[in-house]
Amino acid sequence: MSCSTCALTINKYLEKKGLQNIKVSLASGDVSFDTAESVDKKQLEKGIEDLGYTVIPEASQKAAPGKPPMNKHLRYFLSCLPFTAVLLLHMFGHIAWLHWLMQPWVQLVLCLPVFVIGMRFFGRSAVKSLMNGMPNMNVLIAVGALAAFVYSLTGTLLNLGPDYLFYETTASIITIVFLGYYLEDASVQATQRSLDSLAANRKTTATMIAFDDQHQEVLFPMDSDQLKIGDLVLIRSGEEVPADSRILWGEAGVDESILTGESLPIDKKAKDSLIGGSLLVSGSVKAQVTADAGDSVLAGIVRMVRQAQGEKPPIQQLADKISAVFVPTVLVLAALTFVGNYFYLHEMAPALMRSVAVLVIACPCAMGLATPAAIAVGLGRGARKGILYRNARHLEAFKDIRQVVFDKTGTLTTGDFSIGQYHIHPDAGLNLEEFQQIAFSLEKYSTHPIARSITREWKTRSSLRWQKVEEVKGLGMRGETKEGDLYWAGSYKVASTATSDDTHNVYIVRNQQLLGWIDVKDTLRPEAAGVIQWLHGKGIHTVLLSGDRQKACETVAAALGIQEVLAEQSPEQKLEQVTRLNNEMPTAMVGDGINDAPALARATIGLSMSDASQLAVQTADVVLMNQGLQQLPTALGLGRHTFATIRTNLFWAFAYNVVAIPVAALGLLTPAVAALVMGLSDVVLAANSLRLYVKKVV
Repeated sequence: MSCSTCALTINKYLEKKGLQNIKVSLASGDVSFDTAESVDKKQLEKGIEDLGYTVIPEASQKAAPGKPPMNKHLRYFLSCLPFTAVLLLHMFGHIAWLHWLMQPWVQLVLCLPVFVIGMRFFGRSAVKSLMNGMPNMNVLIAVGALAAFVYSLTGTLLNLGPDYLFYETTASIITIVFLGYYLEDASVQATQRSLDSLAANRKTTATMIAFDDQHQEVLFPMDSDQLKIGDLVLIRSGEEVPADSRILWGEAGVDESILTGESLPIDKKAKDSLIGGSLLVSGSVKAQVTADAGDSVLAGIVRMVRQAQGEKPPIQQLADKISAVFVPTVLVLAALTFVGNYFYLHEMAPALMRSVAVLVIACPCAMGLATPAAIAVGLGRGARKGILYRNARHLEAFKDIRQVVFDKTGTLTTGDFSIGQYHIHPDAGLNLEEFQQIAFSLEKYSTHPIARSITREWKTRSSLRWQKVEEVKGLGMRGETKEGDLYWAGSYKVASTATSDDTHNVYIVRNQQLLGWIDVKDTLRPEAAGVIQWLHGKGIHTVLLSGDRQKACETVAAALGIQEVLAEQSPEQKLEQVTRLNNEMPTAMVGDGINDAPALARATIGLSMSDASQLAVQTADVVLMNQGLQQLPTALGLGRHTFATIRTNLFWAFAYNVVAIPVAALGLLTPAVAALVMGLSDVVLAANSLRLYVKKVV
């Protein structure tokens, strides 16, 4: 695709075929959609190719070994350049030995190869776009070059003299536009570099562990893309992790900068996860593969970012509407320019050249590229920092955020609990071992961080057998034995009829009788205070929204400086509170638990930690990788600066066309210069977008 109307054409075609959720990314060239099984995909591919495009299956996008092929537009430019350069020498016709270039038939012979190459590319694309009712930018180039060529050919055949010779104009337009397209391709590829570096073919050699008939370990090399879930691998210091895996034995320092941008090694030990593509900088481990190549963390990130690139934020809708009618409008303006100048100047040649200049200087690409280029850079930089935007609209939505709501456990705190104090009620008739057995038997079915800490410290070989066990949101774990005894391990709400003491974390209850309570200790995330302080510095209101006890929440809020506390909230109440807060002002919520999922979905923007529950990650609009609360300011800042870049790009794109077209119509630019300016306009916008890579956003 070469301009925004290309993307619109493909989008419109797929809509006619009844497809849903269509995403066409001009920046990456990716097309995705939801389709019914009855749709013939081969027929869709043929339809798109009939529009003048080439469909490249996803499986064949991996770069072939060896040197990549030359860019198509660069190849065309280099093919046309020698003929155009010689043709332009006629302007120095006063030099005696160059006088032969003034001959019309010589100029025709020199122009003809360039004209044929140009018409095969621009002309064929223009005709197909017109046949499908969506004229693209190549219509303007083809009409301009064709008008100059036909005018010159007529002068040659009828021997009308040098005033009718504009072969150099035809050749210059075609050659310079090819150069402009190449520069645009290079600029767009530069905006993709962060994502491309993640998506690069990371095929490496893995050291796989197998066992011989004597049950002895045997090591042999294998390509990483051949590894399957469950395979065992040995990873030594200095080697790249061949696939997502979990450490079974050993410890290591791991560089995960490919994902987080943070080059400092992270200490990993048994049971910790390794991300494919990260690097072991110290130590040696044996690990078990946990995901195939297509389902790896990196593959999921690339997939999410590519899908987000195809989304259109609201600011792009106006540009799309204008782009859809831009080419017909310019054709009308060019015709009016020709008629107006002809009647004013009473000369055919300058009137024609001015109308041709109008055709080639107009640039719908600038408007079409303004948003995708900035989106590509913003999403790419976010991915490198471990910030994954599920949808491009959320980049724009960050500009309106005036309030951030935080969950407590696992979000503001580490979630790495340890048992602090516990108490067994004297009337329970239990010893410590029996009390621990009940707590473990219930909490082992929960994924809550507090429950995991209890099961980790009080793990026992024997546990109670339940006829029915379930997790009740906002209350805790409920278990029922075959004898009909009902047990609870949960918040104060499950013990409110048995005690008035609401100051503990977990209450163990049997048949409404309090058996005892457990308190756990948690630590604040070291980066939490700095994040809260940064938000306040930006005038953003902060709220702590938690299902935990009021006292515990107030302690955390006071330590971090959070302005408002909403404690002891059930998932339903959390949803109601976020709805209320959202109605007051645009609100972002950061959470990590199953009970946060409804509220995350309701917030203007929902942000989840990567180590959160799967439901929370799937519900969130933005995922902060690597326990990335410290990346929240970057996520907010990147969203705001990306929107500002889009707005700047669109302003200059509109301003360029508003100024350039009248300038060309007044004859202040030759068609060749107009073609050069048109090509450079896209490069300027892409360069402005690339500033996001280095721009300070926090």
